[in-house]
Amino acid sequence: MVREKLKVSTRTLQWKCVESRADSKRLYYGRFILSPLMKGQADTIGIAMRRALLGEIEGTCITRAKSEKIPHEYSTIVGIQESVHEILMNLKEIVLRSNLYGTRDALICVKGPGYVTAQDILLPPSVEVVDNTQHIANLTEPTDFCIGLQIERNRGYNIKTPNNFQDGSYPIDAIFMPVRNANHSIHSYGNGNEKQEILFLEIWTNGGLTPKEALHEASRNLIDLFLPFLQSAEENLHLENNQYKVSLPYLTFHDRVAKLKKKKKEIAWKSIFIDQSELSPRIYNCLKKSNIHTLFDLLNNSQEALMKIEHFRIEDVKRILGILEKK
Repeated sequence: MVREKLKVSTRTLQWKCVESRADSKRLYYGRFILSPLMKGQADTIGIAMRRALLGEIEGTCITRAKSEKIPHEYSTIVGIQESVHEILMNLKEIVLRSNLYGTRDALICVKGPGYVTAQDILLPPSVEVVDNTQHIANLTEPTDFCIGLQIERNRGYNIKTPNNFQDGSYPIDAIFMPVRNANHSIHSYGNGNEKQEILFLEIWTNGGLTPKEALHEASRNLIDLFLPFLQSAEENLHLENNQYKVSLPYLTFHDRVAKLKKKKKEIAWKSIFIDQSELSPRIYNCLKKSNIHTLFDLLNNSQEALMKIEHFRIEDVKRILGILEKK
């Protein structure tokens, strides 16, 4: 457990982690402060951050299991102590950590007797198990236990429905949220008009993200949600045929990227991956889906090509330009 002495700054807005601990492999705790805030600001930020932490962060779960030897969800298999339903419930509890986009396939193939745990799952390269000791099944006889899995990254809940069952394939309820709980509290100090506030944020996660990583991602997601309100102030809006159309800055992206290439030609762009840049999870996933993995790949795409990417927006291009110029 790590603790830091609380210090209140009266000059600039600062945040700090004042407590951090790992109670287990699947339970992390972090306590953060933000100060000094004007009266009322702490509650505004605290409510928004709590909702973002619990609802806007993506996680990775097992969402489906498949085996041709399973007749139905409530059947039993000779040589296996648990019923199929109990095995599915155990798979539901497996905590994964990943940066994958969309769905991936995994596999469990074990011969008994012996215990089957999370470490026996054959995962794709982009996924890892948080706790290898999580129990899945107990094989009491020399039985072949082979089951295919579907892994998905999403947010919120995914509740299985009766019409989602397929032959030998069973959906699993998924809780994608890596944040298990989040609280905020406020400490006020000062007198009269000089009264100020300190915001305390408490975050518990399942190990898929650390509390600090969750705080960082929730903050970026909140920023992304508010960017459209800034867009109208930064771009020229034209009324045409009773519809607003956004005019993109013509050749601005191309010209600025050309200058970057000329100015920084000594940098090995191919060796700098986009996950090393301060991109939001949404922009990162959009680029990865379009096979853009390095800054070299990014610099070789025009603004028009980037705008054709699904869910990509003009403010995303501007953010990328700012990051490139920092580099």
